[in-house]
Order: sequence, then structure tokens, then C-alpha cells
Amino acid sequence: MKKLILFGALLGVLLTAGTAAWLTLPHWYHPWMPEPVGRAAFPLKHIDELGAAADRHRLSPALVAAVIYVESGFDAGVRSDSGAVGLMQVMPQTADEIAAQTDGFRFRRHDLAEPAVNVRYGCYYLRRLVDRYDGSLVCALAAYNAGAAHVDEWLADRDDLAAGSIPFPETREYVRRVLRCRAIYADLYGPVLAGVPVDRGAGGG
Repeated sequence: MKKLILFGALLGVLLTAGTAAWLTLPHWYHPWMPEPVGRAAFPLKHIDELGAAADRHRLSPALVAAVIYVESGFDAGVRSDSGAVGLMQVMPQTADEIAAQTDGFRFRRHDLAEPAVNVRYGCYYLRRLVDRYDGSLVCALAAYNAGAAHVDEWLADRDDLAAGSIPFPETREYVRRVLRCRAIYADLYGPVLAGVPVDRGAGGG
């Protein structure tokens, strides 16, 4: 009981301390943390949309949940200063490109505010990056954050990229946070994520 009270108090402090505290959340999570506290700090929303998009694009649901958490905190209404939109912070220009490459879906930029569309396009783009870098999740996540052109430049004189060797501090921390959060979501929601609905549709992004 004392441990639960202690973690509850810690969570309250962190959740009211603003952005700086939010950014550090993955670093203080431990598997022995009471589940209600962990799930309060690391929520899981839009699970049907997440599961369908992850299945369609052959991505781990825990990875997709981690990207959403780091990108938007599961807030579908978030818009960045650079123009990125929604749960997976998809750029409208990227969405236009994806729409042009896929069929069976009429896309308008305002559709990115819809969780199902945003996660579908975000997963399409992330899958494309994973394939581009021969399955390297570190490279794919770095490109999702900083752009593929930068990652291509970093790989010009090396065969692979480790999270700790990423030149941009922001991107380096981004990759580390997503990988850490992937493990957290797998730990907190493993059975839930294992049972998410699969995509039964056909077509592209």
C-alpha cells in the first residue's frame, strides 16, 4: 500500500510538472510499478485503429503505440509548429505523397485529424522507412524524426547506425524514447495488444 501511495504521489508530481517531466517519463518506469500507475502515465487509446494499421503494414502494435505516445501523447488534435498533424504527427506533404501512391482511398488533408487515417498513413510511412533501411528500426525511427536525407548522409560512411551515434541530439533522444516506450507498452499492454483487431481490408495506405 505504501508503495502504491508513493508511486501515485510521484505520478502526480510528474504529470503536473509540464513538458519537461513528460519527456522524462520513460526513464522512471519499472516493470514492478503498480499497473494502474503505469497505465495512467502511458495511456493506450484508439486501439482498433492502431491494431488495424499495425497489422496492415506489418508493424508491432507496441512500436506503433510507442511512436504515437512520443509524437503526440495520444492527442489526436496536436499540430506542430512545422505543420505535422495528429497522433503520428504526419506531415500533410507526406500524406499527399502516400495518397498518390495508393489506391482505393480519397484523401483530403483535413482527414489527417481522423485517428484512423492518421495512424494508417503514419504506419505506411514508417513501414516504408523500415524497408528502406533493411529492417533497421534505429534508422527508420531516425528518418521518421529527422528525415531520410539526413539518415542517408549519416550512413554514407558506415553500414548501420546505433542510437547512441546519431549526430542530432533531438533525434538521438527521440529514437531512445521510442525504443524504451515500445518495451513499456509491451509490458503494460502485452495481452491487449496481442488481441487487437487485424485489418481485413484491401488496398494501399
